[in-house]
Amino acid sequence: MKTKAHLSRKSSEITPFYFIYFNEMALRLDCAEVIWYAQNEGALPLRFLLKLVIFFCIAFIFSGTRAGLFVAAQGGGEMEGKIIKLPEPAHKGSVSLEEAINRRHSVREFRKEELTLNEVSQLLWACAGRTFDSVTGATRTYPSAGGLYPLEMYLAAGDVDGLAAGIYHYLAGEHALTLEHSGDVRRELAHAALGQFFIAEAPASIVISAVYERTAMRYGERGRIRYVHMDAGHAAQNVYLQAVALGLGTVTVGAFDDERVKKVLRLTRGEPLCIMPVGKPR
Repeated sequence: MKTKAHLSRKSSEITPFYFIYFNEMALRLDCAEVIWYAQNEGALPLRFLLKLVIFFCIAFIFSGTRAGLFVAAQGGGEMEGKIIKLPEPAHKGSVSLEEAINRRHSVREFRKEELTLNEVSQLLWACAGRTFDSVTGATRTYPSAGGLYPLEMYLAAGDVDGLAAGIYHYLAGEHALTLEHSGDVRRELAHAALGQFFIAEAPASIVISAVYERTAMRYGERGRIRYVHMDAGHAAQNVYLQAVALGLGTVTVGAFDDERVKKVLRLTRGEPLCIMPVGKPR
């Protein structure tokens, strides 16, 4: 029989009697040590059971944190930093390029209808997704000076089916999102954009930001004041045309307080260039 001295040794010297594993949507109790304890002690003491119940309660209370349970987006929350794979984008559509160009216009009034995850996926791919050609190999959907791609895309989601409200960073290489911050920031973003409240009414907004150093390190000041902004214009036009093809609408918003937008989006690097609220036109 093990003595109390044996049982009080540091966890680095002996496997603990119980351990909780949190792995995304599953909570698993490692029963092996519990069985071992029962076999060696004869019965689980009341003190042990009380500790176990308390541990479970604490786990559920803090389930929204990194140390807690992962709750799927459909259930109302995401673990920050979690990679969310987007649906594969379509490379062919029913609307011709000429028709999309002809129908493109700025939309500032949106119906109170959610976006689907497929629509968000298609819009982000059109904005800055990965493509491949036989000449340059892996590239992006927008042209970039020197192939340096200084733009970073963020999604301020508020009403997207299958995606919890929050600020997401688009990962072009993986065609995926990472949650940067939970919560609906659309109204805060509208205030930062000098009270343009159609931003709050749209189900989501794509924010195009730039890391100027990526281009300036090769092209200097000309890259900073010209090429980066040309890149942003290409990406924004892609969003416009893709929105038309999906039966959606958008507008490019450039009037905002830079520092307030950075604060709302929790940007630690890069500068916001434009906000593009997207939704179904009213």
